[in-house]
Amino acid sequence: MTVQVKIWDVPTRLFHWTLVGLFGVMWYTGEQGGEALQQHFLAGYAIATLVIFRLIWGVLGSDTARFSQFVRGPSAVMAYLRGTLPEHEAPGHNPMGGLMVLAMLALLAFQVGTGLCASDIDSYLWDGPLAKRIGADLSETITGWHKAAFDVLLMAVITHVTAIVFYLLFKKRNLVKAMLTGQQIFDAPVQRLAFVRGSIALLALLVAAGAVYGLVTQV
Repeated sequence: MTVQVKIWDVPTRLFHWTLVGLFGVMWYTGEQGGEALQQHFLAGYAIATLVIFRLIWGVLGSDTARFSQFVRGPSAVMAYLRGTLPEHEAPGHNPMGGLMVLAMLALLAFQVGTGLCASDIDSYLWDGPLAKRIGADLSETITGWHKAAFDVLLMAVITHVTAIVFYLLFKKRNLVKAMLTGQQIFDAPVQRLAFVRGSIALLALLVAAGAVYGLVTQV
């Protein structure tokens, strides 16, 4: 018997797909350079807002969005890798997926953090808002970190996409569809999941946006 279960709330899905779009914008504008760096910074501010929102939502959000629900210890990770942890006992992010979420958030935080301090070493017209606070030499060093870290972030994205393809081909689980519809099919009943009101998500987003705005404009 199969059951269809709601596992992803609207805020989590909007976060995911907005981040996908902004990542593409950040990548393209960063490669273009020049005047496109203006849009690059705007995309970076938006991603910074999303990262802060996700950290808040990971504490206050719905069950499948909370870190406490999907960040597991080594024993759970090993059980999942051995195949002894049934899918219905880990709705949402499985233990490996939970580790990927943490890794992606950490990489994104580092990327936007270094971007705030980076310098436009070609024209010096589009320096990060914090670049002048730390001095030219350190800013240029951090610019190198920013560029190198993107390669690591890109590899993490490729790994994430590869895992999605693996699940589709070998486990017959369409994770993309689930993130679009919020629904997933399981072979056994899933524990009751609690979902938090969208108004709480909106408040978390406003707090995140205010934090980024305050950081950027106070310089």
